[in-house]
Amino acid sequence: MTSTSGPDTRATVHELLTRIGAGDPDRIAELYADDCDWRLDWPEEEHGRPDIPWIRHRATRADAAAHFRELAAHHVPEKADTVVERVLVDGEDAVVLGVIRQTAAPTGRAYAARFALHLTVRDGVVVRHHVYEDSLAVARAFAPREGDAGPV
Repeated sequence: MTSTSGPDTRATVHELLTRIGAGDPDRIAELYADDCDWRLDWPEEEHGRPDIPWIRHRATRADAAAHFRELAAHHVPEKADTVVERVLVDGEDAVVLGVIRQTAAPTGRAYAARFALHLTVRDGVVVRHHVYEDSLAVARAFAPREGDAGPV
């Protein structure tokens, strides 16, 4: 198996970001390897909380599709915005830097979170997906507050 070069990595990452922007989980997942090293830089004890079920490690292409489905189900799509500030590529590795703006569907609270996404691409598919984001901003947007009556 031969590894992809920088330009192939950049093209795959560009296509991945385009598909994420389009919002079709199955089309997004097509760009992930059958087995993928997917990690989120969140405290382990926070993984799988009922209010943020997409926050957990993943291992397969099917998991990637499930992640994007769960993420969409818990946010208000028409209030979402992602700004990609830079994509850095070095051989098989790419780092995407930016900021996401979302609104938590259950609480109606908006948040902005800076992120770094480390991807590794081999043979045209993503084999590593590691996310580093402002988990506190996300957690605060989803955390129930005393007296909350539901979405705003």
